[in-house]
Amino acid sequence: MPDKVRFDRKAAAADGAVIGRNAVRELLRSGRDIDKIFAKRGEREGSINELLAEARSRGIPIVDADASKLDAMSGGERHQGIVAFAAECEYGTIDDIFKSAESKAEKPLIAIADGVNDPHNLGAIIRCVECAGAHGLIIPKRHSVGVTPAVTRSSAGAVEHTTIVRVTNLADAVEELKRRGVWIFAAEAGGTPYYECDFKSPTAIIFGSEGGGVSRLLRDRSDFIASIPMYGSVNSLNVSCAAAVILSEAARQMRRD
Repeated sequence: MPDKVRFDRKAAAADGAVIGRNAVRELLRSGRDIDKIFAKRGEREGSINELLAEARSRGIPIVDADASKLDAMSGGERHQGIVAFAAECEYGTIDDIFKSAESKAEKPLIAIADGVNDPHNLGAIIRCVECAGAHGLIIPKRHSVGVTPAVTRSSAGAVEHTTIVRVTNLADAVEELKRRGVWIFAAEAGGTPYYECDFKSPTAIIFGSEGGGVSRLLRDRSDFIASIPMYGSVNSLNVSCAAAVILSEAARQMRRD
């Protein structure tokens, strides 16, 4: 048992957990971006309510968790009913994405991850974005993994070279992109084969969640549907594989004379 506790503590530290009320209070005071706060389910009292009120005022997602889940997250440390996960990177803005494209005299190429919850998938998508020379990635604050240590590791260093924007509402972000002259593509089945799509204009491509794909709301707000034809028995690719395929084609078209 002692060996297991030591292992869990190392795992919790590696995942960027901030454990206990005092530690979470200092994290909030620091002004660092916070991905999520997990709080013990049920009636709460004392300072934990103040911490959660501050988190809500800043739009930080709060997740109800059973004591056993908090125990596992904290690796045996005394969590006092609260565990937070701080962001691994400084998130940028949509303006930053456009500035990146402008600085390279290129048309914006943007990826949007709609509810991707697996950190390895998000890390791989970030790597695809960077390798394709895209100018940024937009992710939602809720119902999605943020940039955690696991995401950073899976990106193989691409996090350090990618503008990542975290927004409260993806639909609003899509509308802003459209107002700024960007064409929106949803990567979904039943549309135009990706190699027949015209990606030579300012482009944003939405990649959906592992289970549900692109949400109906974002699909309806897209200008086009870009599809990858499937010729085997399995009817879809992993989301990061789909990102690699479509972003590579978009990058090729944008750089073609």
